[in-house]
Amino acid sequence: MKIDIKKVKITVTVPTEHTKAVRDAICNAGAGVIGNYTYCTVTHECTGTFKPTDKANPYIGEKNKIEFVKEEKIETICDIKIAKKVIQELRKAHPYEEPAINIIPLINEEDL
Repeated sequence: MKIDIKKVKITVTVPTEHTKAVRDAICNAGAGVIGNYTYCTVTHECTGTFKPTDKANPYIGEKNKIEFVKEEKIETICDIKIAKKVIQELRKAHPYEEPAINIIPLINEEDL
């Protein structure tokens, strides 16, 4: 079986007050297209945890102290040809210096 990866799923967690800005950035860059629909995303409420080191420049929290932040996880699909551009725009809109981004290759239904 030969699998040709054409799409990826991009997920990222973001503080809830920045969800709209990040969603707009990734969708305006071309992510979230399914057939004749655009802005196709899903969000889940979650709690993010992290502990900035001495070298960090945290947007939220203090160095060397664990933080618990109400966040949303945004999930969307993206054509692999524009994934790098989408991620660049995501990073510009995201308030964290190191956002937790997952890029997951998707198998096309016709390859099954």
